[in-house]
Amino acid sequence: MRRPFLIYCGLLCLQQAAGAQKAGLMEVPLYPAAATAALAAEGGAETVRITEQGEHVVSNVHVPGLTVYLPARASDTAASTGIIVVPGGGYRELWMDHEGQNVARFLNERGIAAFVLKYRLPRAPGSHYTIMGDSLGDLLQAVRLVRSRAARWSLDPHRIGVLGFSAGGNLAGLGVMNSDPGVPDFAGEIDRTSSRPDFAALIYPGTFEDLKLPADGPPLFLLCGSDDRPEVIAGITKVYLAARELKIPAELHLYARVGHGFGLRASNTGPVAAWPRQFVDWLVVEKLVERR
Repeated sequence: MRRPFLIYCGLLCLQQAAGAQKAGLMEVPLYPAAATAALAAEGGAETVRITEQGEHVVSNVHVPGLTVYLPARASDTAASTGIIVVPGGGYRELWMDHEGQNVARFLNERGIAAFVLKYRLPRAPGSHYTIMGDSLGDLLQAVRLVRSRAARWSLDPHRIGVLGFSAGGNLAGLGVMNSDPGVPDFAGEIDRTSSRPDFAALIYPGTFEDLKLPADGPPLFLLCGSDDRPEVIAGITKVYLAARELKIPAELHLYARVGHGFGLRASNTGPVAAWPRQFVDWLVVEKLVERR
């Protein structure tokens, strides 16, 4: 039974890759195939379920990677800002539409490159992964990978940020607190590249057990609904106050009568529907993108 199952998994992966290519997108693995082959063989192909609203939810991730969304560019435009978009899902699954591709396409329309991250999921049933080891490792590797390819993708290597939702917001925050400058004497270019985000946006993030922002931390954009869970509201407020204590630039938004998980959907109404534009306005104020 094992061999037919692996054949099926391989076909499913090929179908997914073909779908991304058909849409004009590029799928980039975070690690060489040899590094994840055993994990994929043991765990099988990732799975996708479709919600009643038609949204895609991915689980069983063993080969982490990025879906690349590059904006249309004129030949004389400046290098683009790059943002790694980190979907949430409680570290059990990944909501890839309203916390992933919808956000990436919005950013593209404003001249910003986006990279939607699929990371390993420690809280999925039967998972042997950890947040601080595997999920965080995937996030930091994504920052290194995008920065190392800045010239290839017409990016400014000093304007590479992260934008995370829920568990993805927690992961983005952990990336801010645990990044490194790279190892100069390593042979591989990616390993020599810094994993430090140049800015971070945490959207209704999961709480941090040990909140320790670096004194030279990057600018922060913080946002959630005032009807979210009390621990989420308390947690994001603590991040804001910690940033102020360290004189790290930070902007905090709490939307009245809004709960958890709104992301970017066409069905969003009221002031919260404008949060993506407010985020881009903040990027302009921080001189991380040019006004368009």
